[in-house]
This record gives sequence, structure tokens and C-alpha cells, in this order.
Amino acid sequence: MALKLKADQVLLLLLVFVPITLVLEYVVHASATTLFLTSAVAIVPLAGIMGKSTEMLAEHVGAGLGGLLNATFGNAAELIIAIFALRAGLHDLVKASLTGSIIGNILLIFGLSALLGGLKFRKQVFNRTAAKLGSTLLLLSAVGLVIPSLLHYLRDGAESGAAAAAGAGSGSLSLEISVVLIVCYILSLVFALRTHADLYQGTGHADGETHGAPAWSKGKSFAVLVGAAAVVGWMSEILVGGAEEAAHSLGMTEVFVGVIVVALVGNAAEHSTAVLVALRNKMDLSIQIAVGSSLQIALLIAPLLVFLSYAVGPAPIDLVFSPLEVVAVAVSVLVVGQIADDGQTHWMEGVLLLAVYVVLGLAFFNLPG
Repeated sequence: MALKLKADQVLLLLLVFVPITLVLEYVVHASATTLFLTSAVAIVPLAGIMGKSTEMLAEHVGAGLGGLLNATFGNAAELIIAIFALRAGLHDLVKASLTGSIIGNILLIFGLSALLGGLKFRKQVFNRTAAKLGSTLLLLSAVGLVIPSLLHYLRDGAESGAAAAAGAGSGSLSLEISVVLIVCYILSLVFALRTHADLYQGTGHADGETHGAPAWSKGKSFAVLVGAAAVVGWMSEILVGGAEEAAHSLGMTEVFVGVIVVALVGNAAEHSTAVLVALRNKMDLSIQIAVGSSLQIALLIAPLLVFLSYAVGPAPIDLVFSPLEVVAVAVSVLVVGQIADDGQTHWMEGVLLLAVYVVLGLAFFNLPG
């Protein structure tokens, strides 16, 4: 409890970067790089507040609808950032942030959970059936993201006229695959929340305690959620506005900014919970947070952005990712599938997950612009 209290206090302290960013933007007119950095830090506590308000709201509506609310708003901060990037036409940044969120959750977040939890407990167990389903869904999502890219690069060697036709085809294919992914996501919610909810009983409250009345009223929870989302949108607009210049001045590519920086900004606060519950030997909940969030990105957020791009931004986005992004997602899914296979983790598996994340991060950093 003390550890969680300290984490909450740190988040509250980071809220000071919200007014700092606004002053730098509208009074000081600071550089794009400075605004990018301060707005990135400001989004971290706001994402955490959105997560907490969603949890409080979920306690008022029951387990089934509460689980749906948590699933729907779990990655709201990442979605808001991506929408503003779509408006700015930064498609590479959007795709990179999707890739970064997927690999960040299952490699970095789950890796830290397994490492720190494993240092405290010799062996941590979780429901193998639920974990294997999650890893299988991740494999499906990887297929959905890989196929449009594979088809695109197979056609890439064709002459210019055929290549142009392939580009048009990739957009149509992305729309069709997006429908399949969203349907699978909806059915996975039905499985987890209704037909096989017993498999997820180990993923109860993070504190492992029985809670009485919710700490926040329904009205307060909803108001905080809407208010935090609005401020996240404000900060996201500033963040995206300075992304290109910040990447250039800091010696980073737009893809690296999306894969590492933007992905960490949207995930850091909410998914610190995965590490905290692993330290309390609740690896069921930890793996559900990490894998579940990656699934939501791949099966819901990515296809949703494809649909939204037709109404937002200068041009629609497709599911054609760079070769390194495709490899990163595929490798991450295969690694986490291997670890979930035996239904238990130890600290060395956490080291291996983190090592893969660092290797991929170095590869993205050295990727030519």
C-alpha cells in the first residue's frame, strides 16, 4: 500500500507540468523541443488519472460493464495522441506508436513485472489457459498487422503503375482486416466477461482486499474522466506539434519517437499497476494488464484509427508497417507466447523480455530516417 501511495504522489507532483506546458506554449513561446518534452511528461499523470477514474466508474456499474469500461478506456490516452497525429498527417508516428505500445506492454511492462516480482518470489504462477488465449490473440493480431505489410512489400518490386495499384489495394485490405480484428476483439470481451469469466477470477483488485463503497461518486468519476481526457487532448496537440522538430533536434527519427517515447508516455502511469501487483504476487492480474493492453491496441485501437483516418486528417492510414516494425511485433508475440506456455514466471524470464525490448529499441534508434 505504501508503494502505491508513493506512486500516486509522484503522479500528482507531475501534474505541475500541465500549467508549465501551457505557460511555455502561450506566454513564453518556447521551442518545439521543450514543448514536446514538457507535454510528454504532463500526459503521464493525466493518463494515470484517466485510468483511476475509469476504475472508480467501473465500481458503480458492476463487474461485467465495469470490465468493458476498463477495456474501452484502458488505452484512451494513446488513442487521443494518435488522433491528433492523424490530423497532422504524421502517419509514421501513429503506426510507430501502435508498434511501441504493443511491444512495450508485453516486453517492457511484463518484463519488469516478472523481474521485480521474481526477485521477491522464487516462482509466480498464473492461469495458463487465460494466458495462452491472450498470446494466441496476440498472434492473430500480429497476423492482421503483418499481412498488409507483407503484401505491400511483395508488390514493391513491381513497376510504378502496378505499385500504385498495390498502394490503393493496401488501403482496402486494411479496412477489411480492421473489421476482422474488431470482431475478434468484441468476441474476446464476451469470452472474458461472460462465457468464461471464471478463468479471470485471479485478476481481482490490485490491493487484494475487499472494497466497500467506491471512493468516488459516479458523477465525480465521470467528470474527472472527461476533464482528464480533455486536458490529454490539449497536451497531445502540443506534443504532436513539436514531435518532428524535437525528433530532429534530439537526433532521433520519427519512428523511434513513436515506438519508444510516445508509447511510454501513454502507458507509463496506467501500466505501473502491472509491476505493483506483481510485487504482491498477483501475476494473473499483471499479465492480464500487459497482454490485455497490447491486445486492445492491436485489435481495437489500430483498426479504429484506420476507420477514423477517413474522417480525420489529410489522408487515410493503412496497416502497412515498416519491416522492422513487423519483425518487432512478431518477435515480441513469439517470445511472450513461449513464456506464457508453462503458466509461471521467474526473474530470469523478466530479464529476457527486457533484453529483447532493449535490442529492439537500439534497432529503432539506429534505423535510418
